[in-house]
Amino acid sequence: MSVAMKTVCVTGASGYIGSWIVKFLLQRGYTVKASDWDPNDPKKTQHLLSLDGAKERLHLLKANLLEEGSFDSVVEGCVGVFHTASPFYHAVTNPQAELISQLKGTINVLASCAKTPSIKRVVLTSSLAAVVHNGKRRTPEVVVDESWWSNPELCKEMQQWHLLSKTLAEDAAWEFVKEKGIDMVTINPGMVIGPLLQPTLNTSCAAILNLINGGETHPNSTFGWINVKDVANAHILAFENPSANGRYCLVEKVAHFSEVVKILRELYPSLELPEKCADDKPFVPTYQVSKEKAKALGVVFTSLEEGIKESVESLKDMNFFK
Repeated sequence: MSVAMKTVCVTGASGYIGSWIVKFLLQRGYTVKASDWDPNDPKKTQHLLSLDGAKERLHLLKANLLEEGSFDSVVEGCVGVFHTASPFYHAVTNPQAELISQLKGTINVLASCAKTPSIKRVVLTSSLAAVVHNGKRRTPEVVVDESWWSNPELCKEMQQWHLLSKTLAEDAAWEFVKEKGIDMVTINPGMVIGPLLQPTLNTSCAAILNLINGGETHPNSTFGWINVKDVANAHILAFENPSANGRYCLVEKVAHFSEVVKILRELYPSLELPEKCADDKPFVPTYQVSKEKAKALGVVFTSLEEGIKESVESLKDMNFFK
C-alpha cells in the first residue's frame, strides 16, 4: 500500500505534539483523521487547516476521550493511530479526576482500536515521567533507559499526580494491548520545547516563557529536554519501521534550569533573565538518558541550544512576550 493510500488517525491533533505529527504526516502524503473534543473551534483547528495538504487529506472529527466508543468512527479505516491526546497540568486541583481521565481516555482509544482490524500499529505518547521516578538516585554517571519504570507508590508519596497518571496510563495501556493482541509502541519524551504551531501556550513552552518574561528566579529543577519536531518525527518512525517495539525514551540533553538560563543569556544578551535560583538548596543533579534505541529507530536529535532558540523565536513571533 502506498503512503498516499494510507489513512491514519491522530488524537489530540490540535495540541503541541499532535500538531507537528499532523504536519509531518501530511508532508509524507498520508490522509489524516484528526480528532479533537471541539473541532469547530477555529482557535484549535485553524493552524491545522492551513497546513500544506490539509485541504485534500485532513479530516477533523469530534471525539471525547472520556466517552466510551467515541473513537470507533474516528479510527475506522485507519492503518495507524497516534494517540497523543492527554491532559497535562502541573497544578492539579483534583488528582483523582486527572488520574481517571488519563486512564479512561487511553483505554477508550485502545478499545476502539481493538475493534478495528485495519489498524497495524498504535503509537502512544507517554512521557519520561513514566520512566525516571523509581527511587534510584540520579547522578551525572547514571544512565536511564527504557527498562526503567516510575514507581506509582513513590509518585503518590511525592504527591506528583501528573507523574502518577502518566505511569499508570502507560502501564494500563501495555496490559490492554497484550490482552487484545494490539501492536503498540510508546514514545517517552522529556520536557518538549521548540516552535509552536498552535496559537495557545502549552505547559513546557511556558517554562521557557517564564524565564524570559521577567521571572526573578529559575526553578531548582533538572529535566531531560527534547525538540518537538524530533518527538513528532519519532512517532512517525515508530509507526513506519516494522522492527520498532516497546518504549523509546527521547531526550537530547538533561540540563538544570541554571544551564537553560545560561544558554538563553548567550543567545539573547539583551534579555532580562533570572539571576538566582528559587531556593538555596544544592542544585538537583543531572543524569543521562540513553539515546541508543531512539538513534537505532532513525531519530536525529536537535541540540538543546537550537530548541531553546526556536522556542524563543516562536514565542516572540506569536506575541507571548515583547
